[in-house]
Amino acid sequence: MRVLLAEQAQAQYAELLTAAAPQLQLVCGDEQELARQAASCPVWLGQPDLLAPLLRQGQRPQWLQSTWAGITPLLSPDLPRDYQLSRAVGIFGQVMAEYVLTYLLAHRGRLLPRLASQVEQRWDNLPPSSLRGMRVLIVGAGDIGCEVARFLAPFGVELRGIARTPRAIEPFTEIRGMHGLAELAGWAEVVINLLPDTPATRDIYDAALFARMAPQALFINAGRGVAVVDEDLLAALNAGLLAGAVIDVCRQEPLPSGHPFWNAPRLLLTGHSSAPTEPAAMVDLFLDNLRRWQAGQGLRGLVDFARGY
Repeated sequence: MRVLLAEQAQAQYAELLTAAAPQLQLVCGDEQELARQAASCPVWLGQPDLLAPLLRQGQRPQWLQSTWAGITPLLSPDLPRDYQLSRAVGIFGQVMAEYVLTYLLAHRGRLLPRLASQVEQRWDNLPPSSLRGMRVLIVGAGDIGCEVARFLAPFGVELRGIARTPRAIEPFTEIRGMHGLAELAGWAEVVINLLPDTPATRDIYDAALFARMAPQALFINAGRGVAVVDEDLLAALNAGLLAGAVIDVCRQEPLPSGHPFWNAPRLLLTGHSSAPTEPAAMVDLFLDNLRRWQAGQGLRGLVDFARGY
């Protein structure tokens, strides 16, 4: 089985795959080499941004396994869709949950104000607040969102969620559809966006929604930058409508010099670091899906092109 590998961490993936599945013939190399070899490889593994150019040249696999949870570069209207595409699932929950917990604790513990007080040589003895009882809204209660919820539940937070389809899932008190976002945003003390990039999820965090949030609310965006209207978030922060924002993903990455986010009050940028792909976990997922693909079974993370994820 010839597998085309297109990854920035190519050497690490190749080493792990060779050790775990020596029967595979890995095709690696630069962009030109991958283009020459693509037609002979029924299976592709790698980053959507590195594989999209091959599809644009008229190449296509039988099955493509993305190493990202997001597959936006592969959904461009000019690209073919007559192949199986699976995205990375089941490997980001723990790291995303740790990311969220980090900034919830920092927020409740007033970490940034304490740092500012130290710079000013001003004694800050205001007590921190516990996470217990905190009202947390997870917008995007899918695979990753549910893992984040399970991770936070032992801290005594109250959890509600937004998903494409309302349903009952532990440990959420309730999960509503997107129609319930405005109401639950007003209930929450923390709003965590984990939504994928689809036409239905763009520009949903706008002036009207920020106006519904409580002034003490923290907004965390670890989903996609296009979900947020940047100017409206900046206006909400400047007007004191939000306690703060933790922004991991932006419309343009890296964020360009001079962008207002750099100097916005109470806004922390984390450089798209919330849930990096761990190669060993990704290789395990790929090999499991490879067995499923060879056996004609359903793939984990199979993408519905019409739905966008």
